[in-house]
Amino acid sequence: MQTQIGIVVIGRNEGQRLHQCLLSVIKEVNNVVYVDSGSTDGSIKMAKSLGVEVVELDLSIPFTAARARNEGVARLLQINPQIEFIQFVDGDCEVAPHWLKKAHAVISEQLEVAVVCGRRRERSPQQSVYNLLCDLEWDTPIGEAKECGGDSMMRVSAFERVKGFNPSLIAGEEPELCLRLRQQGWKILRLDAEMTLHDAQITRFSQWWRRSLRSGYAYAEGFWLHGNTPERYCFKETKSIWLWGLVIPCLALGLSWFSHGWSLLLLLAYPLLIWKIYRYFQTRGWTSKNAWLYSISCIVIKFPQLQGQIQFIVGKLLRRQNKLIEYKYPEASLDSVK
Repeated sequence: MQTQIGIVVIGRNEGQRLHQCLLSVIKEVNNVVYVDSGSTDGSIKMAKSLGVEVVELDLSIPFTAARARNEGVARLLQINPQIEFIQFVDGDCEVAPHWLKKAHAVISEQLEVAVVCGRRRERSPQQSVYNLLCDLEWDTPIGEAKECGGDSMMRVSAFERVKGFNPSLIAGEEPELCLRLRQQGWKILRLDAEMTLHDAQITRFSQWWRRSLRSGYAYAEGFWLHGNTPERYCFKETKSIWLWGLVIPCLALGLSWFSHGWSLLLLLAYPLLIWKIYRYFQTRGWTSKNAWLYSISCIVIKFPQLQGQIQFIVGKLLRRQNKLIEYKYPEASLDSVK
């Protein structure tokens, strides 16, 4: 396994989170590359002190996670062209002790599988309601899937066949890559296994809003690129955002004077949808509290997502260059970390 697997870690000002991430993989695999996107917290120095190969992205080219992963893969294969599988890890995640062996066993045996991923959990879900929402978001069904997240193990031959991640995407690059893989007949598999421990550090509403805005932006861009495919990629999500984030509120309020207030009954659709989502997650064994919380968030999130969609459209019309949408605050300097 040591010679077949390589690790690509990406990060920007992840501080102690990155330190924990690298410690979780350097004892398992020899070939580890860390790609840094302009950190100012000592991340590069710390990674080198652990013996990790470091790639510093060119500051003159806009940063994206997709670009960072592609450059990490290129460097990893320069170091060891024999690598067959690559585990991608975000710098704010810690890899679970037995994940690499489990993932390798599955992907090496099932030749039609291009990507395997497992359960990503939040390190401190009790710290804030926003961290808990992240943890619930990642509790997805196991089995064959349509997409993966930032942490996953990929088959190098499949990755190269689709020419890797789209480096221009500022978000949603993993599902977009998975779409192209599935179009070529590859499968994405989600395992019933612990994969990574994530440290969201979302303690403010403004952070949650920007993270949600970013997802809306990603759906808009995904639909722009692949909405005309047979799968109608991101069409369902985009339609839902505009319907619940704009159309229904505008109709309910805009027609209230003409309808003598009857149009406000349209707003009852929101609690009805919340109830429907709540019932679904209860059938999956969620606690009542978590099911209610996540169901309500599924509606509230439409509004920042709508902002993200509008931001994408305005950017296209004005021909603006895509910029990162960040929601985390930099960690303390790592200069003292040995």
